[in-house]
Amino acid sequence: MTANNNGTQGRDAEKEALDRAPVAQPHSRTSRVIAIAVLGVVYGDIGTSPIYALRETFGGKNPVPVTPDNVLGVLSLIFWTLILVISLKYMIFVLRADNRGEGGTFALIALLNPDSSEDRLGRRALILLGILGASMLYGGAMITPAISVLSAVEGLQVAAPHLDRYVIPITAGILVALFAVQRNGTARVGAIFGPLTMVWFAVLAAMGVSGILQEPQVLMAIDPRYAIEYFANNGMVGYFAIYAIFLVTTGGEALYADLGHFGRIPISKVWFMFVLPSLLLNYFGQGALLIADPVGITHPFYHLAPAWGLLPLVFLATAATCIASQAVITGAFSMTRQAMQLGMLPGLTVQQTSADARGQIYMPAVNWFLMIAAIALVLTFQSSGNLAAAYGVAVNSTMAITTVLAFNVLRESRGWQLPAAVAFLIGFLIIDLGFLGANLVTIPSGGWLPLLIGGLLFTVMTTWRRGAELLVQQIASVDPTNIKTFIGQITGEEIIRVPGTAVFITGRLDQTPPALQQLTRSTGVLHERIILTTVVIEPVAKIEPAERIELTQLDAGFYRLVLRYGFMQGPNVPSDLANCAEQGLDIDLDRVRYFIGNVDLLAGRKLHGMVAWRDRLFVRMATNSRDATAYYRIPIGQAMKVGLQLGI
Repeated sequence: MTANNNGTQGRDAEKEALDRAPVAQPHSRTSRVIAIAVLGVVYGDIGTSPIYALRETFGGKNPVPVTPDNVLGVLSLIFWTLILVISLKYMIFVLRADNRGEGGTFALIALLNPDSSEDRLGRRALILLGILGASMLYGGAMITPAISVLSAVEGLQVAAPHLDRYVIPITAGILVALFAVQRNGTARVGAIFGPLTMVWFAVLAAMGVSGILQEPQVLMAIDPRYAIEYFANNGMVGYFAIYAIFLVTTGGEALYADLGHFGRIPISKVWFMFVLPSLLLNYFGQGALLIADPVGITHPFYHLAPAWGLLPLVFLATAATCIASQAVITGAFSMTRQAMQLGMLPGLTVQQTSADARGQIYMPAVNWFLMIAAIALVLTFQSSGNLAAAYGVAVNSTMAITTVLAFNVLRESRGWQLPAAVAFLIGFLIIDLGFLGANLVTIPSGGWLPLLIGGLLFTVMTTWRRGAELLVQQIASVDPTNIKTFIGQITGEEIIRVPGTAVFITGRLDQTPPALQQLTRSTGVLHERIILTTVVIEPVAKIEPAERIELTQLDAGFYRLVLRYGFMQGPNVPSDLANCAEQGLDIDLDRVRYFIGNVDLLAGRKLHGMVAWRDRLFVRMATNSRDATAYYRIPIGQAMKVGLQLGI
């Protein structure tokens, strides 16, 4: 396809231009604005982990004793985890595995070319692994708002203990308000996200410095030998406790998914110059507090603040966690649209909330589902500590899968030599699987939840993808008349032609749409101009307008129109029909009639189909999926559906 034939040099030039743009004027106002925006959108999630990560290590499901040696060992593990996983794996390597500037699990899947005919079995296994990773990430997206907001509101237990019984109701109320404002889009509130997050990281750093000044010895934890001694002193108990240490990396996958908003260079610069130092200072400050006063383990983050600053800190933390949740929710919208565009989920309603930024979208079904899930999690688990046990499994699983997918992308698309790629795979997979082993221990106490969610979503995605393939095969088997043959037939039969333009949406480039055949047989009439329109979603993020339209004139008033879009873009058939005037096809949009095949599916197991329950699941999803008129932006008053009954 046209979009896939862009040469490597073109992609490299585009990527290089994207990366260099923010560097051109490092002290310009534009660079500062971008940096603040990166803080608000990209780092909200990882920036709130200091509220609960260290607390869970020493006071969670598998606590280790609060001793100076253990504190130094844990701090050393936190330091090297942030350096190796976030700084090295994501910032240096994974962020380079972009699909025309876009990142995330679905971008990796697209780069692996799911429809490639080479090594079909191995390719299918990789795609299924990617779908599993994306499914697990949805589990994290459900847990993030719950654990983030709840952990912040729990600060009332320290600042105002008499308000302890209101923690759950307040958290639920904040979540309802947070999801209720999503329909307005993030554009209106986005302006305050960055400044608030900047204040948050500044406060993290200031609190950390005040703690370190009490026990400067914590700075020795930079030495990796303290991490080794930690395992030597605590054995398996110490190993299973590192599930909580992994919480410091939450947000790593989110920052990769946000790559397309800002580019690799701005995200990396803000991390190394501001976010990483602030996080490390705060973690080390909390460690110093625990060495000086182990009683602070109940809430080391809040005990690090002076008494007069507790309530303001609770309010700031709540605002920061709402921002972190906002970014995750928006990311879930974007991820769902990518899945729809890649044919892994049925069509759902997508509302554009910004005329300037295509990524600003709102998906009602996803929004309300996440809200119900988040509130249910709060009411069920009752504390952020209980939720922490569930959180790590989802994110950790996705990170391990990202390592495997990135290895293949670096080999296939980035030209890495095998020894370097294998070193990347083995080195980071050891870290990922090491953390995953510790996280698996949390399955009985909550880790089962994201596994269940991931399994259900994996079933949904794979069923939809396979069902769609079977449906295409079934449609192709129904009177597969070549379009040139059909034109010859209607010319010979002298079919009556009426004024106007008819647009038939079809997925088959060479064959006649069943809706067109059915309409001709039923009415014996056709419009004087017939445009056979096929919408192609390419495995790239965006298609430029100049590359979108492919128009071919056939005989007898027939035209073949192919519209290409990236998986981050939404089709708009009427708009692109108007743009056909540049290629000599002038259309009066008010006189266009759009014909869409309406397939009535009958579930029933076929020889090479799915099992019966998956057939029924696919039919149910297809029946309740978004109407095609909304997907293609077709005016309802100009659309007509032509029915066709098929079994799968």
